Amino acid sequence: MSEQKRYKLERVGPADVVQLYAEGFEQLNSKEKTFIYYLYLAALAGRDITIEQHHRHALEVRDLFEQIFQHQENIDSEVRPKISSYLKLFWINNGFYDNLTSRKFVPECTFEQFKNACMTAARNGAQFDVAGETLEAKLERLKKVVFDPNYEPMLTNKTPGKDFTAGSAVNFYSRNLSYNEVQAWAKTGQEKYPLNSYVAKEKGRIVEKVWRAGGEGVPPGVYAADLKAVIKYLEQAIPFASSEYQAETIRKLIRYFKTGSLEDFRQYNIHWVKDDSKVDFIMGFIEVYLDPRGQKAEWEASAFYTDPEQTRLMQNLAKFAQYFEDKAPWKNEYKKKIEHSPIANVINVAVETGGTGPVSPIGINLPNEQAIRQQYGSKSVLLHNVVDAYEKSQGKVLVKEFAWDQLEIEMEEKFGSLADNLHTAMHEVIGHGSGKVSDKLQGRDPADFLPGYYNTLEEARADLVALWNAWDEKLVDIGLARGKGEARQIGETMYRQQIRVTLTQLRRIEKSDQLEEDHMKSRALIGHYIMENSNAVKVETREGKTYYHVVDFEAARKSTGELLAELMRIKAEGDLRAATALIDRYGLKVDTNLRDEVQQRVKKLDIASYTGFVMPQLEPVVNGGGKITDVKVSYPLDLAKQMLEYSRFTRAEKAAMAKQK
Repeated sequence: MSEQKRYKLERVGPADVVQLYAEGFEQLNSKEKTFIYYLYLAALAGRDITIEQHHRHALEVRDLFEQIFQHQENIDSEVRPKISSYLKLFWINNGFYDNLTSRKFVPECTFEQFKNACMTAARNGAQFDVAGETLEAKLERLKKVVFDPNYEPMLTNKTPGKDFTAGSAVNFYSRNLSYNEVQAWAKTGQEKYPLNSYVAKEKGRIVEKVWRAGGEGVPPGVYAADLKAVIKYLEQAIPFASSEYQAETIRKLIRYFKTGSLEDFRQYNIHWVKDDSKVDFIMGFIEVYLDPRGQKAEWEASAFYTDPEQTRLMQNLAKFAQYFEDKAPWKNEYKKKIEHSPIANVINVAVETGGTGPVSPIGINLPNEQAIRQQYGSKSVLLHNVVDAYEKSQGKVLVKEFAWDQLEIEMEEKFGSLADNLHTAMHEVIGHGSGKVSDKLQGRDPADFLPGYYNTLEEARADLVALWNAWDEKLVDIGLARGKGEARQIGETMYRQQIRVTLTQLRRIEKSDQLEEDHMKSRALIGHYIMENSNAVKVETREGKTYYHVVDFEAARKSTGELLAELMRIKAEGDLRAATALIDRYGLKVDTNLRDEVQQRVKKLDIASYTGFVMPQLEPVVNGGGKITDVKVSYPLDLAKQMLEYSRFTRAEKAAMAKQK
């Protein structure tokens, strides 16, 4: 019974730690469970790639803090919890940058206290990897990296007028490269691996260092040991695939991990997007949010299985994709003929690592390449157990604080979950998968023309598609609402949520005067555009508190259509100047007085800014002959225990793979 499950485990700074439950895992057959188990191991094997992508020294820093954490005897009692808190935030964020603000966080203890803790841990038996230098020298070398908040302060910096590349600490480019240098080099056609390479400047020349395992006649590259371990478990998964088609999907992914070839990745995506197996996965270098140029992709891995009952309505929505495309407010020249109905599933996650874990999305739509979307379609998933865990751990406290009146609270309690899930479903299924680009782009992806802005624009566009269709009568036919009246109430609740989050997300940005994360900028763009270009929203004050009150839903929808049409045009034509003007005006800067007010109100509520999940743990049941007969799922209820086990696993796997020729 869900009421008896323990969801919220602890609070660490701005983050809640929540246990994720694999609902329905026991109902899978042994072949399906074994397939997921090997995908689970593959996901864990690639985890360290993300951490190293976040900063060139991140793995070194993690290992230092993990050794101290495991050898705490006689360390100052005031220092221990400060080291523990920093390490837990590191685990949750896959590094020492906040995933929402993109800003570096530092330990609350001093460097001297940290240094003393290291020395004490060493005496306790800690095995620090010093690789030819003394422990003292290593600590001094990493001092600024760990303790100076002004040294490489931003993971990804897209501030207008700044050097996007030099100002970003993300480990995609060498520190001696400027944005203009990289862009000029890329325009010459020398960037052969835009999605999966590290770009370095060596002896005055710019070179690509490809992320690949090697094989198929290709030499190994960066992250070779990690990817070899991933491949090992993917190969073990193949005999348990649901069909020969899915087995071939995995073989294509393995080939890509070996060669790093963009064409091999395209062939994998084309194959994967047509695979509607009950047990599925996402794995590889996928999302480009962290790259200030919007090219290099962060590693992520997820293994999941379909929830049949919940999926039925999602698939019904997908069947009407052409209907919603035809009703879109943009020009007919940007409307596409949908040859393949999108695959849309509601799924339960068994594991997520890298870009999808411990901080998890609630919906995913892939592939990202526009040409594949247009020709072959897309696949969308709504992460049911993730949404469920969010709701059960958070409650409605924030809504009650920022809702204007009792009606808004009542509508949220009655229709909030429906509106939220519908918004996510439409965002993924008919949002990201919609529209086509102009022939002016000559087959190139629009992201190439909108560096620094494409991700914000595309997230806003997908949200606007959901809002535009929020109370469409077709939702009743699909079964997402029981009548036109209910459809309207769900839709109005969706609009209230969209406008309210423009205000409430200010709680997440600390003392920054601008938004950094693309989803946050996209929400601000929508909310502020509607507020400035219509009379749909009133800014109300009561007892010194600010509220955003939607008073005219038709006017809000009219502005939604105007903005949606323009964003589609910008994407279709690669209009960087127009994207810059819109996003910088409505989606970047924040009212600092309003920010401070929101943060004061939220501080009294003791609400976390984001959630890090403890994943289910899978363990094989083996017979006397060593064959897996079943897989059991358990729940650690302990972030530290899980993260330390993950680190031991990846360290052992990389060491084993590094020994192989």
